[in-house]
Amino acid sequence: MESALPPNWNHPHFELYDGSTDPDEHLDMYVTQVGLYTSDDALFCRVFPSSLRGDALSWFIRLLPNSVDCFQTLASKFKLQFFTSRPLQLTSSALVNVRQEKSESLRAFMKRFDKMAFKIKDLCPEVALHHLTTGALRPGPFFDSLCIEPTASLEELRRRAAKYIELEEFRFCLKSEHSRSY
Repeated sequence: MESALPPNWNHPHFELYDGSTDPDEHLDMYVTQVGLYTSDDALFCRVFPSSLRGDALSWFIRLLPNSVDCFQTLASKFKLQFFTSRPLQLTSSALVNVRQEKSESLRAFMKRFDKMAFKIKDLCPEVALHHLTTGALRPGPFFDSLCIEPTASLEELRRRAAKYIELEEFRFCLKSEHSRSY
C-alpha cells in the first residue's frame, strides 16, 4: 500500500464493486482496466480498494495487516469472500436443453446457442459440437452438411452456419417476394 503512484497515473474508470455481483467479472474488469496503465503487482494491490464500495470496501479495510503479499493473494481472498455472489456456473451439459424449435430460424437458434455456450466458463468444444450434431439442430440443409462433413471446431461450425443462415434468409426473401407478386 506504500507504493507510490507514477506521476503520469490516470486513474481507470470502472463501476465500483459492492459485493452483490459476480466477483470474477469485477476482477476481470479491474485487471483489464488497470493493466492498461501498469503491470506492477504492488500498484494492482494499491489501486484495488478504489474499485470497491459498501460491503466490499468494508471487507478490504478489515483485512489483517501484512495478510496480502501480492495481487494474486488479494484476488484469491476477494473471490473467496464474495463467492456467494457468483451466478450459477453452467457446464457443457447445460447445452442439452438448447434445441432448435420447429419454426425457429437457423440465425435465431445459433444466437441462442452461442449465448448459452458463452455463459459456460470451461466449455468443452467437443461436447458442444456433439450436441449440435446429435439433437440440437432440426433436420435441414445445415444439419445435413454437418452429417456429411463434420466440423473440427466451433469456429468452423460458426463459419459454415453463417453461410447457411445467408442461404436461409435469401430463400425467405425470395419466398416473400414470390408470394407478393401474386
